[in-house]
Amino acid sequence: MNRPIRLVTAALTASAALLLTACGSGGGGGDSSSDKIEGAGDGGSKASASASARPGGAKRPEIKLPAEFQANFAGWTNSDPKAQGVLDDGKEELRAKYAAIIEGNPDSNAVAFYDSGTSLTTARKWIKGFTETDDSLIGEVKAYNPKVNVSGKDTAVFFYCVDERKASTKNLKTKKVTATPDTPDSVLQYRARLTKSKQGVWQTVSLETVPGGCK
Repeated sequence: MNRPIRLVTAALTASAALLLTACGSGGGGGDSSSDKIEGAGDGGSKASASASARPGGAKRPEIKLPAEFQANFAGWTNSDPKAQGVLDDGKEELRAKYAAIIEGNPDSNAVAFYDSGTSLTTARKWIKGFTETDDSLIGEVKAYNPKVNVSGKDTAVFFYCVDERKASTKNLKTKKVTATPDTPDSVLQYRARLTKSKQGVWQTVSLETVPGGCK
């Protein structure tokens, strides 16, 4: 990809070579500190979404990523059940967007399940930035150092880091691969605000990404 993808906010723009510049309006507080990356895996064999349900909860889409693209999550556990719920749905929100890019589907039902409001509009625009140029994702990203602050029953602020330096875009027509630059800006901090829906799903309602925010 040779052109920049510029999304939503004037304050946050990034080049198309940076894989995950899904900028959104809003953000929030939370702990912005970062730790070293730890290794963990969460892959699948095929990009698809089917229905699954957690005990006592809403039926959630099951998101699978292909072997050529892996999203690995490290340290995404918390002893507080509310915080763990945010972690679980926050992880699937990110995986849903990756799967939608790979499937070439900006209108993915899984993305709409985990995003709402401004965040959904932003996510669809970001995904279209790939699908309109026939670009997909390969390689590996690592998401780590999640920080959750739950306020009351249905509001949370969620920060985490994503290292994209081992990920690339691949054009489906030309087969050209564009690697993510190996620079500090390719490690992004995600700052999300979530609200809990009537069905018990923690939906991302606003999202900001900060290139180099996890130095």
